[in-house]
Amino acid sequence: MENGREEERELDFFSKYLSIWVAVCIVLGTAIGYLFPGFAQSLSRIEVANVSIPVALVLLVMMYPIMLKINFEEVLNVKRNSRPLTLTVIVNWVIKPFTMAFIAWLFMSVIFADLIPPMLQEEYIAGMILLGLAPCTAMVLVWTYLARGNINYALVQVSVNDLIILVLFAPLGALLVGVTTDFPVPVMTVFFSVLFYVAIPLSLAVITRHAAIRSKGVSWLENSLIRKIEWVTPAGLLVTLVLIFIFQGDKIINYPLHILLIAIPLVLQTYFIFFIGYMGARKLRIPYQEAAPSTFIGASNFFELAVAVALILFGIDSGATLATVVGVLVEVPVMLHLVSIMKKNRAKFRFGTMA
Repeated sequence: MENGREEERELDFFSKYLSIWVAVCIVLGTAIGYLFPGFAQSLSRIEVANVSIPVALVLLVMMYPIMLKINFEEVLNVKRNSRPLTLTVIVNWVIKPFTMAFIAWLFMSVIFADLIPPMLQEEYIAGMILLGLAPCTAMVLVWTYLARGNINYALVQVSVNDLIILVLFAPLGALLVGVTTDFPVPVMTVFFSVLFYVAIPLSLAVITRHAAIRSKGVSWLENSLIRKIEWVTPAGLLVTLVLIFIFQGDKIINYPLHILLIAIPLVLQTYFIFFIGYMGARKLRIPYQEAAPSTFIGASNFFELAVAVALILFGIDSGATLATVVGVLVEVPVMLHLVSIMKKNRAKFRFGTMA
């Protein structure tokens, strides 16, 4: 129930201006790569099997605070209210990957075919598909908080999605990238990259949660430990972006229009998936508290994972990696608009005796 005027919730300073920080990282990384090519070449040599070791270490560390927020014990209680979770799973794994693949192919290979070189078309498609295969993990909690939704249920949805990612990300990625491009995608390479960037920090987080709760309690874990280290994720993201754009400088300088061309289908896909989730929640008569995270988790993306897999499969200077980073650039302004849409239409999710 709502009593009195709702408390206004706002993004923290970093999250509120995330798109600006991403843009700054693009400029900074590009400038470093252009002005100091020797430094870029030295970094490029620190790699194993096409994977930049500095970037891999930063990504692995930044995943840990995200995973630490996940409470798998809550999954056991989901039977009491399974409709929102069912909607989330259907949107994220039956609909979203395929619509993203189609929209990416349509724009890159048909609509923008004369504006983008063929090889980059395929790399951009692959990167966008990786984004479409990674439903949001961390930022969905921010969007749910801003929309005054059910944070605990959002955590349940995130937990289940992370488990599904371990199983479906690799085969679906290989299928969709294989169908829309000429790139041969090694399923096991994708699978092991997901294990590395999801399973390892997830396992460490589970162990940490168990030990922390056992020794100091849930309150200390959530209000002390997590709050002290959660800055690692946004800081790691910014460092990763600078490193990526040190190697992406030639693409930015030679193809500045491409960022806009990548952003257009990503934005359309985001609104389309949100609309499906919104209408699905209305049809299933899901109350607002759970409808909000159900619409956000599919519209938003686990871009940290998408960036990591793009780096492993295509390399740090690839168009695929650039496409995943553009996803970070457009996410905040678009998702803030979707939060406002949900809040304005809150009354439509009050299902009592009226139809």
